[in-house]
Order: sequence, then structure tokens, then C-alpha cells
Amino acid sequence: MISRIDLRGDALPEGGALRDLLPRADFDVEAALDKVRPICEDVHHRGDAALIEYAETFDGVVLDQVRVPAAALTRALDELDAEVRAALEESIRRARIVHRAQRRKDHTTQVVPGGTVTEKWVPVDRVGLYAPGGRSVYPSSVIMNVVPAQEAGVPSLALASPAQKEFGGLPHPTILAACALLGVDEVYAAGGATAVAMFAYGTESCPPANMVTGPGNIWVAAAKRYFTGRIGIDAEAGPTEIAILADSTADPVHVAADLISQAEHDPLAAAVLVTDSEELAAAVERELEPQVAATKHVEDRIRPALAGRQSAIVLVSSVEDGLKVVDAYGAEHLEIQTADAGDVAARVRNAGAIFVGPWAPVSLGDYAAGSNHVLPTGGCACHSSGLSVQSFLRGIHIVDYTRDALAEVAHHVVTLAEAEDLPAHGAALKARFDWKVPGQ
Repeated sequence: MISRIDLRGDALPEGGALRDLLPRADFDVEAALDKVRPICEDVHHRGDAALIEYAETFDGVVLDQVRVPAAALTRALDELDAEVRAALEESIRRARIVHRAQRRKDHTTQVVPGGTVTEKWVPVDRVGLYAPGGRSVYPSSVIMNVVPAQEAGVPSLALASPAQKEFGGLPHPTILAACALLGVDEVYAAGGATAVAMFAYGTESCPPANMVTGPGNIWVAAAKRYFTGRIGIDAEAGPTEIAILADSTADPVHVAADLISQAEHDPLAAAVLVTDSEELAAAVERELEPQVAATKHVEDRIRPALAGRQSAIVLVSSVEDGLKVVDAYGAEHLEIQTADAGDVAARVRNAGAIFVGPWAPVSLGDYAAGSNHVLPTGGCACHSSGLSVQSFLRGIHIVDYTRDALAEVAHHVVTLAEAEDLPAHGAALKARFDWKVPGQ
């Protein structure tokens, strides 16, 4: 059901050579751009009419309007199952605790007497948030996007999720209920690249946004790439990933269950076990079959995901080598299930989020740990972070110098300007001192 990669014996290669040995899904965003580009430009030129047409083409629904009526949000919350509502409210509460602590404060640094630089943190003016609605419904993604944006102080938030034929052309009611719980009343029935284009260009019903965040399929990722430079994005999210670094102390039942939990997202989902224990590897392989057989989404998602080239059990000579492997892989979600899990986790450099020990499974982070589950995929954790309050803030430097403070450093500025063959830069300072720079 899942392949093996044996990296024991010889010394592990470094850098890119090691990354090339590890499993990864095929996810060609560049190729998808050719199909996304005309759709995005059609939305640009025809606005809501194009969105309505694409909803019929892609989602099989006929819409009168793209914006979801306020009454539909209220109704969705009123009709929400009480247990689901309680779970969403607890997820929101925990996410707020974590994200509120991420707020940044303005800070002024005195560089010299009379010369200060203040770093001022300003939220993005308007953000378009995306909640997927394909194989599964993700109210948790609504929470993970909305809470950090709200805690950052973003003044204008809008959310898009695909129209659902089953629900009369509205997004899934649990998505709408989550929006209502969070106080988001601007919601659109738009999916995939069309939703990103709506936010990037604006339409008759939806003002343009400065930034678009949220996970999605390859068409969402391609549209984000297409609009990079026009709007800010969080990331080009690819298929979800779990990597588990485990030794002989790990419980194979837990490990198998956690691999399956990510595999049920998508047939391209990656499930990777890195271990120095061949006994654990064998035990996990034995566990996978009955656990897979007992769950849902077996043939359309889980089996293809586990059997795909993106999933594997990677055998290493030691936990030390395992650390090198998971750092090279840069997983979206990384579980550490070793004897000294806390110490091992503290040494990891590349991961979207790290889950320590047997009682912190990825599923906890998906819903109720308080952490954010919008995380870098495809190895991007080597250079990027998950969604946070910081994602929605811009740092602006405010420079305030007196005449004396400028005079003290002016000769250095002129010297550097002339060294770069930019004499007008220097002249801008000379003009302030009757063309004579103090100190020269």
C-alpha cells in the first residue's frame, strides 16, 4: 500500500541531493496557468456575469447573484447542529488566544540624538479569504483565515467559497455558519480561480482586495501566482503533507492512523514516515490495511494517496539522520514521535508546524490546538511560515531626523552616493547645507 525508501548505510547526501531522494507529489502550477489566465481575464472584463457563468459551468448551479444574502448566513447559524457549533466556538476561542498574542507593537529606536526610526505596523486594508468546497467542507479553514486577519486589525474582510448545487447555489451551510459566528457578513459564492480573480480585480458586487489568503486546489494556486504583484498572497498551497519522525518507542497504531488522517484529504496528499526502526516500519505497514479498510474515502482518496509517489516509509540509520531527512523535506505538518520528542522537536529547522509526542496529532492542529493550519507545502517550509497575524501586517519605517542629526552623517551619505555614481543623491543633502557638507 505504501512504498519504502531505504537511506540506511551510506552517509546522507546534502541539500538538494537529499531532497531529490524524498517523495513529493506532482503539482505543476505553471502548466495550470495557461488554463487559469483566460478565466481570470474574463472575470476582469465581465465581472459578476462571468462569475455567474462559471458557477454554472464548474459547479452546475444557476445563480441570481454572487454575494450571499445576509439572511442565508443567519439561517445557516440558526440551523447549525449544536455540537458542531460548540466545537467551532471552541476552535475560535483557542485560535484567538494564540493569534492575539502575535500582535506587534510600534517601536521607536533612537539611532543618534535627534535621529529616530519608528517601525509602525499597519494592517492590510482589505483581504479576500478563500475556503475550499470541493471534496470536503472546511469551516476550520474559515476560522484559520479570519481569526488572524481580525486580530491583525484588517478593517475589511470578505470570504469566498464555491457554490454548492446541493444547497441551492450557496456555499456549504457550515461555511456560512462559521462566517456568522466570526462576524463576517460579506460572503460570495465563487470558487477556484474565479474567486481569486474576483478579489484581485473587483467586480460590480465585490470591491477589489489587497491580499488573498486561504488554501485551495491547483487552480487557486495558479491564480495566486498569476496575480502575484497585483495582490499579496499567503502561499501557493499544494497538496497537504504529513511527515512523522518516529523511533521504536512510537505506537504503530497511532502512526498509521495519523498517516491515514492526511491521506483522506486528497489522492495527491503526502504521508511520509521517517524511522530508524525497521520493526516500527513493518508494524505500521501491517496496521495500515485494516485501518484503511475501516474508514471512509478509501478508493477515491486514501489508497491513491498512500500508494502514490508522494508517500513512503523512509528508513534511516538513526534519529539524527531522520532529523536531516525531515529538515530536507520541510513538511507542512511534522509529528515527532520519539523517546525524547521535545528535545528532537527543538532541533527541527524546517516545518510548517511541529507536533510533539503521541498526544499532539496533526488532527488537533487542524481544529483545536489554537495553532494555524494554513501552512506552507511542497517544501516551502524551508523559507516560508504559516498564516499568522503577521501575514496581514505591513511594517512601515518612519524616519525623523533633526538638522543637527542630518548634518552629523551627511558627509557619509554624500560619499556613498558618489561611490554608487548617484551624485544627485548627494546633492539633495548638500542643498540643505548651502552646498557645503559639515565635516568636509
